[in-house]
Amino acid sequence: MSVPLIMFLAFVGLTLLITFWAAKRNTGASAYFAAGRSITGWQNGLAVAGDYMSAASFLGISGMICFSGYDGFMYSVGFLVAYITVLLIVAEPLRNAGKYTMADLLAYRMKPRPVRALASLSTLVVSTFYMIAQMVGAGAIIKQLIGIEFAPAVIGVGVLMLVYVVFGGMLATTWVQIIKALLLMAGAILLSYLVLQFHDFSFTKFFNAVSHADYGGSADPKNLMEPGLKYGVAVAGPWGPLDLVSLCIGLVLGTAGLPHILVRFYTVPDAKTARSSVVWAMAIIGLFYIMTTFFGFGAATILKKALITTAAGKPDTNMVAPILAQVLGGELFFAFISAVAFATILAVVAGLTMSASASFAHDFFTNVIHHDKEHRPGEEIRVARITAFCVGGASIALAIYLGPSVNAAFLVGLAFSVAASANLPVIVLSVFWKRFNTAGAVAGLAVGLVASIVLILLSPSGIYGKEAPFPLSNPGIVSIPIGFLAAWLGTILTARDPEAEAKFIELKVRAHTGLGAEKATAH
Repeated sequence: MSVPLIMFLAFVGLTLLITFWAAKRNTGASAYFAAGRSITGWQNGLAVAGDYMSAASFLGISGMICFSGYDGFMYSVGFLVAYITVLLIVAEPLRNAGKYTMADLLAYRMKPRPVRALASLSTLVVSTFYMIAQMVGAGAIIKQLIGIEFAPAVIGVGVLMLVYVVFGGMLATTWVQIIKALLLMAGAILLSYLVLQFHDFSFTKFFNAVSHADYGGSADPKNLMEPGLKYGVAVAGPWGPLDLVSLCIGLVLGTAGLPHILVRFYTVPDAKTARSSVVWAMAIIGLFYIMTTFFGFGAATILKKALITTAAGKPDTNMVAPILAQVLGGELFFAFISAVAFATILAVVAGLTMSASASFAHDFFTNVIHHDKEHRPGEEIRVARITAFCVGGASIALAIYLGPSVNAAFLVGLAFSVAASANLPVIVLSVFWKRFNTAGAVAGLAVGLVASIVLILLSPSGIYGKEAPFPLSNPGIVSIPIGFLAAWLGTILTARDPEAEAKFIELKVRAHTGLGAEKATAH
């Protein structure tokens, strides 16, 4: 039995034991959806980091930096800076005003049925986009790791992910993410060390090599420190620089609207712990994204181009980090990094499936269909489990259809744009604008969601390819203002809602103090 397969099976075995342990503690909705509010600040910080540092981060961004240099590194900057938005705007109000999902915050002031229905739809769309990216990474890494073909590998990851979510709930998902974060940081630190060792631990030598990257002896070196290799006018046309700005806006604002990140703040006992967990997450995530510099630039200065291109001669952007590990650390380290990448994918898809199933069961089934009336014990959890199967199945099918050539980081960037366009405007306006009403929330969610998806389909990455009528691959710079504008117009063009305005002060007090929240902090 090969070393990669042994490591792969060891991680699967460990996480299945965690799932078995967690399943015995899932005694109610709070335990299944929110881990019983029992997660501490540092534990949730690790889990948030584990949920956030996805296959797009470890695999996709490494490839982006390797082939696009400075432009690719903007993905790392955007992902990191995004957590400032989460810390300053979202974490505390969300934890104090909600129960299980993002829609709990929105429904606090608004009429719950229309708001919850659209919030559930938005959650499902964003989660599916994000999950496809992880599945694509899974297929590529498992094929390299143990030789299983792309489609069976994607199906295997999907089945394992469903086991975690269906049986272990949020508690199992949280601990899988914590273990994954620890393994990923260990692998990232060691890989960065080996890259620096190759350059004699000299940053001067390293960055000199980066400015003359020759991919192991190419006769046509590139200066990867120079902006414009991916989004410059010479490469991407006149819209390239604006596309980069659009990407950065989507990444920075999108995190605060990602459902699988937002639900993590319901697993802690109070808002103080929620803030603490964001600080822990920012420290861990910040260190990781700094190290992506060494993965990507290191691969460009150390690896031969033939090693990181496909048979058709196209850049194999999803396999740069594992191949770099193989060259620098041998087969054992390659096996470890590949197993870490697999753990990364499993943890993130479990979190995504958990958020999607919780939103459908809690928001749509319980509150939209049944008007928040009493129903049979355990029915909400049962619906969440069925939803997990449906979402998982759809994501597996779409990932297989798209195939291994699509870049994981790019797909995640699109998910961020949808989240920033549909979810963020209504979250911000619910917390900070007294006049905001149900019509505004519905308009913001619906128009932001439709605008971002339509612009994605009409972009060069959509159905028209190079003949696309919308010139930007990242729609955020257009779709995010549209989402805010729709929410504003929906509010001012409709009658004032005295009930929503009356609850604004109540929401403000609860958001800032925790009074009335489950296990609120004493003030």
